[in-house]
Amino acid sequence: MHRTGIDPIWQDLTAIERLVHESRTVAVVGLSADPARPSFAVAKYLVASGLRVLPVNPALTQWEGLPAYASLADIEVPIDIVDVFRRPEHAPGVAEEAVAVGAGALWLQIGVISEQAARIAADGGLDVVMDRCLRVEHREVVGWS
Repeated sequence: MHRTGIDPIWQDLTAIERLVHESRTVAVVGLSADPARPSFAVAKYLVASGLRVLPVNPALTQWEGLPAYASLADIEVPIDIVDVFRRPEHAPGVAEEAVAVGAGALWLQIGVISEQAARIAADGGLDVVMDRCLRVEHREVVGWS
């Protein structure tokens, strides 16, 4: 089922399941050092579940012992998913960066709704998920808690 107002193409369960099963490296854009923020909890879960998390936030030099990056362009390894925790107005720029670095997918977290970002990413060959939580979907698909 898709959320009202979101094109169902951006919430395709087959694509979500494939991304969860196949992805190993996740760049978390907008990752916060504040444990009360959703990005922190999601990233902690992803690390605990065995995924490689690449924190992306120009205000951080590291996050939980992992080196942080100012932008996607600074990351020197392939990125399977770019998980976005930025406000919707910043999403198109992140989508452009994700296309430029050859990421596999753009994942816009719950509340990050940007048709423009989705189109940029899809036109650049990336899979796109919008207004869904990667942690929730990972738990659903993999059953890891």
